[in-house]
Amino acid sequence: MVEPLKRLASGIDGLDALLKGGLIVGASYIVQGRPGSGKTILANQLAFNHAGQGGRVLVATLLSESHERLFQYLSTLSFFDSSVLGNQIQFVSAFDTLEREGLESVVKLLRGEISHHQATLLIVDGLLTARSRAETTLDTKKFIAELQGHAAFAGCTVLLLTSSQLDDGSPEHTMVDGVVELTETLIGSRSVRSIQLRKTRGSGALSGLHECEITADGLQVYPRLESLYSHPSGMGSSELSRVASGVKCLDQLLGGGLPSGSMTLAMGPSGIGKTSLGVSFLAAATVKAPGLHFGFYETPQRLRLKASALGHDFAAMERSGALHIAWQPTTEGVLDEVGARLLHLVQAHGIRRVLIDSLGAFTRLATHPARLNEFFRALIGELRARDVSVMATWEMRDIFGSEINAPAPDLSSIVDNLLLLRFVELESTLKRLLSILKVRDSNYDPALLELIISAHGIELHKAFTQATAVLSGTPTPAAGA
Repeated sequence: MVEPLKRLASGIDGLDALLKGGLIVGASYIVQGRPGSGKTILANQLAFNHAGQGGRVLVATLLSESHERLFQYLSTLSFFDSSVLGNQIQFVSAFDTLEREGLESVVKLLRGEISHHQATLLIVDGLLTARSRAETTLDTKKFIAELQGHAAFAGCTVLLLTSSQLDDGSPEHTMVDGVVELTETLIGSRSVRSIQLRKTRGSGALSGLHECEITADGLQVYPRLESLYSHPSGMGSSELSRVASGVKCLDQLLGGGLPSGSMTLAMGPSGIGKTSLGVSFLAAATVKAPGLHFGFYETPQRLRLKASALGHDFAAMERSGALHIAWQPTTEGVLDEVGARLLHLVQAHGIRRVLIDSLGAFTRLATHPARLNEFFRALIGELRARDVSVMATWEMRDIFGSEINAPAPDLSSIVDNLLLLRFVELESTLKRLLSILKVRDSNYDPALLELIISAHGIELHKAFTQATAVLSGTPTPAAGA
């Protein structure tokens, strides 16, 4: 039987997810990145979290910066707790020892401090300074090996921080058990922080680049959704059942409603009624099967007004617990953080139906549009695994015309049901058209429907039977009409 490795949780949820539970107790790690990438914040956040869990931390600096200046900066972050300084967290400056006596004396100093304070976590900030004092690469290896040996004997996990961009073949990389790299790049005018686990000896981890950001709470790590949910957490329901779409006529055309746990995409130009259709979908939520509006453009107040104009009292539904509203402006945000927040809300409130308005907003948050298809697959797959019925909207550019632009390649293979909404000019009147293009595992009526929005909600009527080329937006009368 394989024994699980004992872990030291970092207290940073996203980082612990990448590490499959946290750092390995007694192992050594390098945290590298350019100045300002967040190394010191990550290390100290881990230190204060570890102290909060009952651990003891020794922070040794090989830098000339004073600890008072460091505390001044850290005090602006929510994890900082001055009461643990000098007790559970000890700060030691080894800069003078390194300058006067060299690396061997630094090892002796730290060995004594680890033993004296019974440290379970050692953080050494300034590995680049130690490297500059080493005469040969062998001296660097010897310094790290001796630190590792003393720390491991005491059951102490080691973090070595460096601003040097060490490559995979560097002596430091060959000696440690793991390498965590922090980067910051400009994409257009936007600064994007990323974290990558370049090495994790003897342990599984989520590989690749993952976005992160520094907030008032410290470093926040957001694992890529497709790596976090490469396999959905469940298989979903094994029985085919139906849920109301919120529009009675549409339910009749669908044979009783939308398939439960399915993903429905409503596509159409601006003003066609996509959000109104979604509002009707949410209005069918109940206290036993709550709904969630996850929107990017309509503020909660505007959404309540829109629902009221369609005859639905969203405020009353919110008070009863039948409906929850989450608003995410598209001005800023991290793609995976937004996806994770959606899944968290679903889990926290027992949500059974979700309206995502609009799916296209995710594309504005994506720094690498090429991965959108994998992101959507992971998000929709996990919602489906939790038996959540989803309706999403997607805005098409052209008001008229036969061209259809999807938000991601092969999106039609990801979603279960496709509804197309178009404007049609007929007899000098602009009309709304709804057509059911696809319903997975179900029969449906393919008739062209006129969509009418009124104070009583949405109505659908079979229409356009006396015209051809209706989907082009400019139909012509049929022969003999």
